[in-house]
Amino acid sequence: MENITEVTDFVLKGFTDNPDLKILFFFLFLVIYLFTILGNLGLIVLVTGDSRLHNPMYYFLSVLSSVDAFYSSVITPQMLVDFMSKEKAISFLACAAQMFLAVTFGTTECFLLAAMAYDRYVAIHSPLLYAVSMSPRVYVPLIIASYAGGVLHAIIHTVATFSLSFCGSNEISHIFCDIPPLLAISCSDTHINQLLLFFCAGSIEIVTILTVIISYGFILCAILRIRSAEGKQKVFSTCGSHLTGVSIFHGTVLFTYVRPSSTYALEHNMIVSIFYSIVIPLLNPLIYSLRNNDVKQAMKKVFGKALIHE
Repeated sequence: MENITEVTDFVLKGFTDNPDLKILFFFLFLVIYLFTILGNLGLIVLVTGDSRLHNPMYYFLSVLSSVDAFYSSVITPQMLVDFMSKEKAISFLACAAQMFLAVTFGTTECFLLAAMAYDRYVAIHSPLLYAVSMSPRVYVPLIIASYAGGVLHAIIHTVATFSLSFCGSNEISHIFCDIPPLLAISCSDTHINQLLLFFCAGSIEIVTILTVIISYGFILCAILRIRSAEGKQKVFSTCGSHLTGVSIFHGTVLFTYVRPSSTYALEHNMIVSIFYSIVIPLLNPLIYSLRNNDVKQAMKKVFGKALIHE
């Protein structure tokens, strides 16, 4: 019998050991994180403070902003600490908590984007009945169900992953405790875990993407019935921002999780993970505000008042 020592903590290797690059990346990601928090909290304040934005579309958008702010906060601060630390250690429990929260907010965003597509379909297909069709009795359960789906998905993978044995290397080739790199260093048989990841992530992607595709199929039919060019332009500006956000987010998630395990390249996954967990939360406020006239008017109103008071 050979001696086996169970791992009690992990080391997040990150993507560089170059001291000069570490300093550069520290300030780069610090700026990205600050702008992410500022942009998402600013969007929440706009939706809360401007009565013109008090409708389900913008309530969904404010919830998405809160998810993005939390999602980025789960990953970026730890990464910033690791840039300035020599050991880059994270405890077993902290690693499990980070995975749980990252999967929760990532999955919640998938469901929210699908719910937002349905909301756009209702608004465009039946504008006169929109207030009734998307009353609080409808959009509040959709938001709660999105979070519940995220928590359930996170529980499944966190329990399944940390039920494995880690008795060899404790170095995680990633910037945070994600599922694939943890499976890669486990000394247990991870075949079931890989199937579970592929099945659960694949099912969520299929359901949410189909919801978006079907919703926008009906939206396209409704657009074709709109006669005025101004009306079509307004619909395109509203839906275009959502479609951009959906395409970027789902494209990176599909690349990272919904692939056979034999095709995993942890270095490539790390770069893609940085994009969907750090860059996308920064881009979402820009995508949804710069292409939305109502949000831009609300920004002018708020900043205009601020300048007047000064």
